[in-house]
Amino acid sequence: MGGGGGGGGWGSWSQGAAGVDRAVANATATTSYDAEANSFLRDLLADYNDRDAETIQRHIETIRAAVEKDIDGHVDMRFGGSVRKHTYSDGISDIDVLMIVNASTLAQATPAQVLQYVEQRLAARLGGVGVSVKAGNLAVTVRYADGIEIQILPALKTSTGVRIASPEGTWSQVVRPQEFAKKLTTVNQANNGRVVPVIKLYKGLQALLPTNCQLKGYHVESLAIEAFRSYEGRQTLRDMLQRFVEFAASRVTSPMAETTGQSLHVDDHLGAPGSADRQRVAASLGRLATRLASIDKRRAIDDLKDAFGE
Repeated sequence: MGGGGGGGGWGSWSQGAAGVDRAVANATATTSYDAEANSFLRDLLADYNDRDAETIQRHIETIRAAVEKDIDGHVDMRFGGSVRKHTYSDGISDIDVLMIVNASTLAQATPAQVLQYVEQRLAARLGGVGVSVKAGNLAVTVRYADGIEIQILPALKTSTGVRIASPEGTWSQVVRPQEFAKKLTTVNQANNGRVVPVIKLYKGLQALLPTNCQLKGYHVESLAIEAFRSYEGRQTLRDMLQRFVEFAASRVTSPMAETTGQSLHVDDHLGAPGSADRQRVAASLGRLATRLASIDKRRAIDDLKDAFGE
């Protein structure tokens, strides 16, 4: 009896010890994966940040001079997007710049007329071998042979402030691009400076998604502000990237209101709440979130690299 009891006790102790060993081994493997995953993400960021700022600035100055030469006023180039907010990623996001035109000859012009004016001046002075100039509905895109793409959003200086074109073809209310940058900076600082890096990493991830499932830069940044405004999770790149993708997959189904005056339109191009476009993007981001979660669960660092096309 005593011997039998002793054997049972030993077995229970042995099983318990094995469980502890497994828990320790799992914890060690998870810690190792965390370190390796976050190291990989930091290396990616270093690559994303390795861009020629001097060349970009030179291109922007050339663009400004090309338009200003033929007007009776002046042109102010102001970073209204990814460059200003330091969320630009080489080869991943474009460089968006507000071209604020202050000229009496254009004071009464419509947005379409100002857009056409800018396109014609840039095409005449910059277009040719190695440079293409193309106007869309709201902006003019200049692409250089060195791979740099700059999106110019014409804005008009008025007595009350700066106005940009709206999708309806009219001038917007006065915009304040600096206010949005401040809001993003505040959220970034509250999260130990990791929100902007997460934005860059997300842009790297979505570059491999179908084009019609990719979010625009300003939309990504607006989502990041909401996602991390009251964030209380672990402040590692891996955890925060997972949080962002999951949040975006859910949030994208409804329109986002713009409250800073940067623009009247954040994601209007996706349509009404629950639209087919929104559902398509949400489904794509949902699959991406599931994939990232599975990679983390399996601690598959090679699969994480593959998700970024590395």
